[in-house]
Order: sequence, then structure tokens, then C-alpha cells
Amino acid sequence: MPQQTALVNLELASVPSGYTTISFLSDFGVSDEFVGVVHSVFRSIAPEVEVIDITHGVPPHDVRAGSLALARSVEYLCPGIVVAVVDPGVGTDRRRIAVEVGEGESVLIGPDNGLLAPAVAMVGGPKQVIELTNSNFHLTTSSTTFDGRDVFAPVAAHLANGVPLTELGDPIDPNSLMPAIIPVSYIEEEILFTEVLWIDQYGNIQLNIGIEDLPEGQLQIKIGERTYPTNVVSAFDQIPEGGVGLIVDSAGLIAVASLRSSAALEFSVSTGDSIQIQQATDETTITTQVSLTPKKEST
Repeated sequence: MPQQTALVNLELASVPSGYTTISFLSDFGVSDEFVGVVHSVFRSIAPEVEVIDITHGVPPHDVRAGSLALARSVEYLCPGIVVAVVDPGVGTDRRRIAVEVGEGESVLIGPDNGLLAPAVAMVGGPKQVIELTNSNFHLTTSSTTFDGRDVFAPVAAHLANGVPLTELGDPIDPNSLMPAIIPVSYIEEEILFTEVLWIDQYGNIQLNIGIEDLPEGQLQIKIGERTYPTNVVSAFDQIPEGGVGLIVDSAGLIAVASLRSSAALEFSVSTGDSIQIQQATDETTITTQVSLTPKKEST
């Protein structure tokens, strides 16, 4: 991963007195009015702010999927404010936070449920964290179920207008933040056990490994109950028709792909499934029956 990202520009000379951009991610979808309402709250308080929608297609309540989407995006986001809302614990005592990164070039706002953690780590960790306890910067409402509208959006807009971060609430220990739970790959008996992190719009299957993690030489891959020969390719059209290829995706991780079709549908794969990779054996020219091994996770 690059050591410097757009979100944290180490060459900036000073901390801005306000922000011109809010990048927005959620699991709100687009069929209801939620996204439009949040946009309107941003603009009603900070009329000059530019709002960039990262995605609102995170599966409902899937904090891990939201955190991974934000982590995939973070190195390409311009300096400013990031509002991320995947918040199944809304209305409970889970904390609402703003995390300053770099030297104040950017602030990430959202629930303290692990959603922000991978992205914050990728840009060098938190400089300071504020729990958003100052209700003077929230909307006045009796609802407890829409903090995206009532807390995160107005706080982001006031911050964009130049309100100091420290006025938005109380400082908290960055070490007390909820970490994300990201699965790690592991090797047993020369077999690399991986987990499916994400399936994109095209059905490519992103794994939790980089190219440096792959065994050397010719490879075979176990998906479901079958084993397939495979190779690393640099373009989708290098995958043989009816075959399977391994490619470095846009996030720098290994993805399992098929030629101009959905690998996820073809191989009946879902997020969280285990896929095994190892050096090919002489017999790996046809599919063979295998059994899945339970995945391992690390915090």
C-alpha cells in the first residue's frame, strides 16, 4: 500500500480552518429518501460544501463490508471530511465519534463500531478522537434511529464551516476505539487458506491476500467442493474460457476471476467463504472432490 494517501497530504503547509469536501458512505441504499435527506442537511448548514458519494450500496447492517469499502477507497479520497454510516447499533450507548488524521487535513465521522478503523489505520492512525457529545451541533429531534441525519451530517457541516473539532464534544483515548475484525490468511500443510472479503459488481472474488502471499509455481485452487488449475494473470482476457484466474485487483489484493462472467455465480461463492490455494499437483487437470476447512479470524 502507498505510504501517503490523498486523504492525508503530508505536504500541506497548515491545518485548514474549514473543509470544502464531504465524502459520504452508507448502507442506506437509494430506494428510500435517506441519502437525499442527509445531502440536504449538509448543504443547509454548509451551502458551499461539495458532497461526494462513495457508495450507499453496502449491505444493510454489514459493518465489516462498510469498513472494507472505506478502506479500499481511502487512499483516493481528497482531503476533507468523511462521513460513514453503517450503524446497526444506532440508538444504543455506542459512541458517535470524529477522528482527526494527519495534521488535521481530514476528519472521519461515524459510529464507533469498527467501521472507521481500517481506513484510519491506512492513513497513519488517529491524531485525536472526539466523542460527539455537544448537542448544540446536532439537529433537534425526538428520533433516536437516524444519527446519519441528526448527528453525523450536521456535525460534518459545522466542521466544514470552520467550527473547531474540539467544540463538537469530549476527547477520548484513541486506544479505546472499537477495532475492526479482519480475517487473516494462514498456511497449513503447504495449503494457503484464504477468505472471501468482497464480491464486486462483476462477480470477481476478492481474497484477503496479496500476490506476495501466493505459493510459487503452478497453482491449484479449491472452491466449494472442487479443485481447479489456475494461474496469475495480468488481464481478464488472459483467463482461459471456462477456467479460473487469479488477478491483482484495483485494491492491490488477489481476486478470483472468470473470463467475462461472474466467478461468484459460476462457483457459488459468498462473502466469508474459505478458498484454498496451493501448488498444483500432477493430477490437477480435472476437478476433484475436497472438503472445506473452517476459517480462522484475528482481531
